[in-house]
Amino acid sequence: MLNQCILTGNLGADPESFFTTDGVQISTFNLAFKSGKDKTGWIKTISFNKLAELVEKYLHKGAKIAVVGVLEQRKWTAEDGTKKSNFQLLANHVEFIKTDGRGFTNGEPHPADQAQEQEGVGELPF
Repeated sequence: MLNQCILTGNLGADPESFFTTDGVQISTFNLAFKSGKDKTGWIKTISFNKLAELVEKYLHKGAKIAVVGVLEQRKWTAEDGTKKSNFQLLANHVEFIKTDGRGFTNGEPHPADQAQEQEGVGELPF
């Protein structure tokens, strides 16, 4: 079964990054997207390794991007015993549509040429 999602939208805040105990960089951000007439949807987006590094360096609140990735459903039980679930997007490609230029220097290649996870979704670090 194929699971591929393409969304365009804007970051709701600057990305947050951290490293796993194995040294894998993970960057997360919430992506706002149009969800019908006058409605906005939000999805947590997660990137890994080199893509996470590029996301952290070049993206910022308000940046407009396109993300290609895999939808993953998380399920858990809340403290009050209720069942909860949500979806998150595991990014394997990010296209920078409009940013404020943060992180760019003269002569540096545009990150859109580099912003693709090299390992592929089948090899996520967990």
